[in-house]
Amino acid sequence: MGFLDRLFGAKVAPSSVRDLDAFEAQVLVSEVPVIVDVWSGGCGPCRKLEPVLVEIATRYAGRVKVVEIAAEDAEPELLSMLDVRATPTIVLYERGEEVGRATGYRPAEWFDQMIAAELDAAG
Repeated sequence: MGFLDRLFGAKVAPSSVRDLDAFEAQVLVSEVPVIVDVWSGGCGPCRKLEPVLVEIATRYAGRVKVVEIAAEDAEPELLSMLDVRATPTIVLYERGEEVGRATGYRPAEWFDQMIAAELDAAG
């Protein structure tokens, strides 16, 4: 994201993943930390979390990637591998390894603190 995009408020949308191959390409081999959001359409907290994740994806573009997985459209093998039991489920990956997990709505400040701690630890 360039200077003008930041200046004029262009938003960065999370990448969408539906299958194991895309998950490996977008998450497991990523060179930057990845926040994975598993959501479902009928979930109120998921809808509330969506603009927060767009804000986080925009603010940390190039340093952190945000990936979303729609539970209704994802391969069952992917959801099983992620051990998703409720939505929203948020999983943080660093160098292909899960380093954190939370279930339920989280505000932008929670993501800021988590990212700061993770980037400082990796730094």
